[in-house]
Amino acid sequence: MRVILLGAPGSGKGTQAVLIESRYGFPKISTGDILRSAVQDGTPVGLKVRDLMNRGELVGDDIVAALVEEQIRRPESRNGYVLDGYPRNLAQAREIERMDGSRPEAALEIGLSEEILLERLSRRWVCPRCKTITTQAKPGEVPGNRCPKCREPLVQRDDDKPEVIRERLRVYQEQTRPLREYYANKNAFSLIDGSGTVEGVFLLLSIVLDARLASRTSGH
Repeated sequence: MRVILLGAPGSGKGTQAVLIESRYGFPKISTGDILRSAVQDGTPVGLKVRDLMNRGELVGDDIVAALVEEQIRRPESRNGYVLDGYPRNLAQAREIERMDGSRPEAALEIGLSEEILLERLSRRWVCPRCKTITTQAKPGEVPGNRCPKCREPLVQRDDDKPEVIRERLRVYQEQTRPLREYYANKNAFSLIDGSGTVEGVFLLLSIVLDARLASRTSGH
């Protein structure tokens, strides 16, 4: 199965993708993680997209599609995978179907208000070494704070700064929301309330996925 996680930046897609991977064995494919690693490593793709990402703009479909296709062709993705951050628009949705069209899919959107999203992202800091995400008590309260796992000084992603957050949310509303209707028309869409705990949101996601997997097994 192809699990497509939709939701604005800060909705918790990455966290839920890890939990889905752990429970169902579907590897997580995160375009954000792939691109950030490319930027950090200074690869040709990383250099090309660095300025776009820092401004909160979307990377070109051709670059992202090539990265995603490379991931879904790997042996570990044979039985299914979780897409976190892709597709972001209708063109990308059609592209993933071109790559892997016969696979059943479930598009799950984690819904949250813009106010909650702004607060979450402005408080999010990340460890540059082990990638652990830490939420600060107050926005900007980072001096002296270290990763709880490896003690590396925490940093804030450029795309989590307030001015970039607003642009990311605007881009999401403009380009990604139409995917809801697209997948709804295919009977593959479910809206999940993202306001609960991590465990609570995962329970809601699991109920939907278990039902869809059971349906596929029974042939309905």
